[in-house]
Amino acid sequence: MADQSNVDLQRRIEELEAENGALREQRSVPPAAPAVGAAPRQKRRSWGWTLLATVLIVLGAVLAPVALVASWTKTALTDTDRFVATYAPLAEDPQMQAYVTDQVVAVINQQIDIPEITSDVIDGITELGTGPRATEALQALKGPAASGMQTLVENAVTRFVQSDAFANVWATALRVSHTQLERAMGTDPDAALQLGDNGSIGIQLGPIIAEAKSALVDRGISLANQIPEVDRTIIIAQSDALASVKLAYGLAVTAGAWLPWTAIFLLALGVVVARRRSIALIWAAVALALSMALALAGLAVGSILLISALSPAVLPSGVAALLYNTVASDMRATAIAVLVLAIVVALVGWLAGPFDIPRRLRAMASEAAGAVRGAAERRGITTGRVGVWIYTRRMLLRGVIAVVAAAVVLFVRPITVELTLWTLVLAALALAILELVQRPVITVPAAAEEGVPVVEVE
Repeated sequence: MADQSNVDLQRRIEELEAENGALREQRSVPPAAPAVGAAPRQKRRSWGWTLLATVLIVLGAVLAPVALVASWTKTALTDTDRFVATYAPLAEDPQMQAYVTDQVVAVINQQIDIPEITSDVIDGITELGTGPRATEALQALKGPAASGMQTLVENAVTRFVQSDAFANVWATALRVSHTQLERAMGTDPDAALQLGDNGSIGIQLGPIIAEAKSALVDRGISLANQIPEVDRTIIIAQSDALASVKLAYGLAVTAGAWLPWTAIFLLALGVVVARRRSIALIWAAVALALSMALALAGLAVGSILLISALSPAVLPSGVAALLYNTVASDMRATAIAVLVLAIVVALVGWLAGPFDIPRRLRAMASEAAGAVRGAAERRGITTGRVGVWIYTRRMLLRGVIAVVAAAVVLFVRPITVELTLWTLVLAALALAILELVQRPVITVPAAAEEGVPVVEVE
């Protein structure tokens, strides 16, 4: 009885193969012209949908760099912890330390005339009745004494600026400056961060000089007590383009919340309305990758333009480059991460598309997974009904994996290359596991009608 069932099953499989061959031949025959008066066949989407998809994808790609800057502005300039974490390391940079030291010493020299004070002290000693030789010697010491005192002040300030105490003062000043940022946008004179009408951006030296004064007094330099409270702002950037920073800041913070989502929506909508969505997905990813590459090039050119536009008298070129790189580092990292993501999406879209090579690769992967499942089942390892359940819902499960991966990339901040790559690797691993544990089922209903048991063919 079993032999007869196997024979019937083999016969039915041969019939199905013959039917498949006939269907393939029919597909190669061009369709006949419709008869006169017959209802016209339904047409595919017109070229207008392709044009609309192209426009949407181009708009999304063009908007992406703008969204990148807006998103950075909103995140960095409205998040105090992020702002401090970005700029606090500048206190440990030698170029910034040297610049701040020069500025603080210059302010001290403006407030205290060390040569005059030294001369007055020596003159006071000689007036007490020193002899001619002693008086001559003391007068000769005026210059060296003033120079030594000046060196002592510079060394004390340098040690302070290079200490952890200065780093703490710097971080505290940044935190206060950030909380006053909105007041600076309104030109509040009490704000620590000052934006001038001439397009300059400066940081007040008052808190730093006050701490430096305390450090000098602690080291026994009593003349530091004569340093008054100083209302001095050092310029850290100046350009005609910065005159519109207030308007740009307001627009960027407002638009930073929705511009990234607008760009993503335009790209996704362009794929949805396209006639061939698989092709549109690839082109959307390529367009996004190109826009991020252009954004990276723009950041590199911006550094050159900023340094050439600033006068060394206003800000040393090394400090200007340091400040610009600090500002642009987060945007550069985000652009690289999105660029990597776009390249991977384009590659995935190509592998899943209706192309000859991807079809062969998918067939090879499916055969390899089937071989692994078959080898496991021959050793008694099988997923059973769970595998069948996974197979029947494989499209839903693949969609869940894609949505989770997309949510991680879209919502976790800051977005980095490492985050993007690890998310994609874990998503690919989940899809591979899903392919291995599923248990494909092929039923033969006709065989059951003829009395042949329904079988599952792996």
